[in-house]
Amino acid sequence: MTNKVDAVVRAGRVVTASGVVEADVAVTDGRITEIGPRLEVEAGEEIDASGLHVFPGGVDAHVHFNEPGRAEWETIACGSAALAAGGYTSYVDMPLNSLPVTIDIDAFDLKLAAASMTAIVDFGIWGGLVPGNVDELDALIDRGVLGFKAFMCPSGIDEFPACDSITLREGMARIARRGSILLVHAEDPVVLAQHVNAFGGTSPGDFMRSRPPEAELAAIANAIELAAQTGCRLHVVHVSTLAGMQMIRAAQGRGVDVSGETCPHYLLYVEDDLVRLGGVGKCFPPFRTAADRDGLWRLLASGVLPIVVSDHSPSTLELKQGDDYFQIWGGLSGCQSTRRLLLARSLDLRRLAAATAGNVARRFALAGKGEIAPGYDADLWLVDLTDTDVLRREELLYKNRFSAHEGQPVRGRTVRTIRRGETVFAGGKVVVESGGRFMRPAGER
Repeated sequence: MTNKVDAVVRAGRVVTASGVVEADVAVTDGRITEIGPRLEVEAGEEIDASGLHVFPGGVDAHVHFNEPGRAEWETIACGSAALAAGGYTSYVDMPLNSLPVTIDIDAFDLKLAAASMTAIVDFGIWGGLVPGNVDELDALIDRGVLGFKAFMCPSGIDEFPACDSITLREGMARIARRGSILLVHAEDPVVLAQHVNAFGGTSPGDFMRSRPPEAELAAIANAIELAAQTGCRLHVVHVSTLAGMQMIRAAQGRGVDVSGETCPHYLLYVEDDLVRLGGVGKCFPPFRTAADRDGLWRLLASGVLPIVVSDHSPSTLELKQGDDYFQIWGGLSGCQSTRRLLLARSLDLRRLAAATAGNVARRFALAGKGEIAPGYDADLWLVDLTDTDVLRREELLYKNRFSAHEGQPVRGRTVRTIRRGETVFAGGKVVVESGGRFMRPAGER
């Protein structure tokens, strides 16, 4: 008897954790029900994927969509549309730079309401850990945050101050008791204070010297030690140095539950590129050396570096201009291009799927996400890998359509992005207005 399903994706080259195989993918009620060659199913919708690769929908766990409060920088509608165009079907929004910042349940409720109205892809929410809000953490966990973000140095946003050592330790202990996870922006404030604009200059070089790699390494070491003492699960965001990722690996070998991520800009650019790019290339931490860039690539290609996210941190173009690199806003727009940038540099397809989907979902307890397998959400990216180009401003869907990645080689044309069985991007455009679903940690779905 022929099974009846809602939809079937036919004859694509399906990228799974075990390899790439030509197969059909059957979907019912938003979930994958069967995978195999020439499935004998009766489908309400037949999608021809012949000649295309079918990846699991991407999971970008590090974006700043700035809504509510700073919608002139980015909106959830525009940001999630950009993700869909780039093959992503889920994101997790950082607790800043929205206003209010997500450090209590009232702010959480505002962000949840905003995303529920306009998110095109599924979404999760990070809470914030700041001085004075440790007693808010349990309530935020009960609301459904996936975990918490803390800055070990000033964040650049007055409403989201850096954690002192007491807050960090108390927060980690509380987070550990609840089995949640803490994400840290790892730059040590003492080291930064020793280097802050020592010569009074305003140039790109002056800025980069004020944020030395030693600051990242000192902060990672401190965070790892606190995680070991408190038993808190720890994740270090946007690791920019090879030594930083090696420290994380060494701590894992000692039994510490710690992970790290990097971003395309640390895999593409070096210090001199900030001069070439201008203000659109300013970010925290700044670009590093060629040895760091190439070392991070080696770790990614070998599977040692598990997660790549965009750290999409947009602003208006006006805030990225000027001659004083200490005053220019620090953040890059990039969530639309992550996968295509990595593909252009011949990253193994299984590594790409793992680093941008499967590993992310597993680390952050996103049930049903990140894999093409029966029982998982039917989150699929159908892409033509024969297409090569450079990233062009006119294709960007951000609220403010510019990016440091403009002109970079990219590979892959998005033919269709499917979120829980529903096509959300096809024919070069978004085809839905909303429909993203709130993602709680596994066990609370």
